[in-house]
Formats: sequence, structure tokens, C-alpha cells
Amino acid sequence: MQHRGWIIYNGNLYSKKFSEQVEWLKTTALAFDIELTPMKNNELVVLIEGGKAIIKPPIELPDFVFFWDKDLFLARQLEELGLRLFNQASAIEICDDKALTYQQLAGHGIRMPKTIIAPKIFIDLTDTSHLSHVIESLGFPMVIKEAFGSFGEQVYLIHNEQELYDKVTELGNKPFLFQEFIQTSYGKDLRLNVVGDEVKAAMLRKSDHDFRANVTAGGKMYTYQPSEQEKDLAITCTKLVGADFAGVDLLIGENGEPILCEINSNAHFKNIYDCTGIDLTQAMLKYIKETIS
Repeated sequence: MQHRGWIIYNGNLYSKKFSEQVEWLKTTALAFDIELTPMKNNELVVLIEGGKAIIKPPIELPDFVFFWDKDLFLARQLEELGLRLFNQASAIEICDDKALTYQQLAGHGIRMPKTIIAPKIFIDLTDTSHLSHVIESLGFPMVIKEAFGSFGEQVYLIHNEQELYDKVTELGNKPFLFQEFIQTSYGKDLRLNVVGDEVKAAMLRKSDHDFRANVTAGGKMYTYQPSEQEKDLAITCTKLVGADFAGVDLLIGENGEPILCEINSNAHFKNIYDCTGIDLTQAMLKYIKETIS
């Protein structure tokens, strides 16, 4: 029996990097007897009418959706219509918001950097009294991360009190968090790609000139064989956020122990293929096929 699915991608963020991976997914799907149709998120209008959730224009719904975007309103609407999303809206929401990620993982014994979520600001920062607690708890250098950001952007290394005040003033009412800087992981981290209950690929990322190891920020990729401890941590975190598949980024602690950095629900798969030769689309489509059959 052939299954039909949609790949939802962002219609206003569609570069060659995205289009190549969408076509890649389509091609892999055929090997699993799945017909995947690319759909821009702005092709599907979220409508509430007569007290019901509706998608416009009227269209035959697929068997499932590979939701490769962060349009949560659309994701929830599709789920309301009974569709199974990979990943589901709740997982995308948790992973997209770094503060929410850390709160979701708290209380489960997950090793994470010490983190302070910045108090909500509605217009401008006028009261900085909380910063004394931040400095006392984290010291310098510390990291500031905007709650929403990708590819290592919106992450800042803060060296002193003046830089701290300048950055929080600049950020204004954007949601962000303060975080302990893991010195032993300066310019290096691990990316483990989880599908279901397994780590399917992993790489070490290193930068010679930046505290961030992201490839987009100039980091280089190296094949890596993760330890059982690293794999267990990545799989546990993926399950705790409710993701079917994820790119889990780990920092490296003082004694080599893994420390959760963040979880990406919409992780790209081209870089890790270029690094390891492992085609994650095979594992993801196999997982989808087994789940919906």
C-alpha cells in the first residue's frame, strides 16, 4: 500500500540549501513506497470558521506530514484535523524555545549548563536589579542565548559587567537566557542525530576562531563515534521533548562528560551526510513508514 505525505517547509525561507534537502526526501520516500508532496506553509491558510479548525484551500489530506518548519499554528491546525506530524507540534515548540527546552528537561537528571531565564520585559529594560544575581550565580565569562535562534546565531559570549549590561539593553524585550560558559567545550561540540530510539549518525564540530562550533559559524566537521553515555543522553533528551527525530548538540565537560547544549527538532541532514556519508533520510523515512503502517 502506497502512503501519501506532505513535506511542509517555509515558503519565505527557501534557499538552495532547503530545496536540495526537500528533493532528497522526496527521492528517498519513493524507495519506501511513499509519495511525498512539498507544501509551502503559506500555501495552507489556517482558518477558524464556525468554531471549527479548517485548512484553506480545500484539499485532500495526506496520511502524514513531515513537518520541516516551525509554523506552530499550522502544525497544531493539521493535528486538530487528525494528521500525524513528524515531528509533532509540541516537540517543535519545546525545541524551538531554548528556555522551554531547559525547563522541560529539568528534574530528569540531565546534565546541563547552569541556566537563568531572563525575566520577561514588555517594552524596555529599566530595572537591572536581577543582573546582580546573574553575575553571582554564573560569573564571567558567561553566555547569553536568545530563546529563538538557529545555526549558532543569537548566541553571545559575555566577558565582563559592561558587556552584560550592553547586551541585555540591546536585546530589550526579546526572550533570552543567561548560561554558564563551559570552558572545556570552547570551540567544539558534538552533534548526535537521533531517529526513534537510536543514534544514527554523529560528528564532532570544531572552530579555530569562535567559541561556537557550528558549521555556519565557521566550524569544521569530523566523523565521531559517540560513547554509550553520549548516545543515552541524546536519546533520553529526544524522548523527553517528545520528538521522533532530532539533532542533539552536546558540550564536552571537564572530565569529558557530555552536557546537553540544545535539541534541534528540524535538524538539517546534508552536513552530517557530507561528514559521515550516512543518509539520515533513509532512517527517517523507514521510521515514518513503520509508525504509520
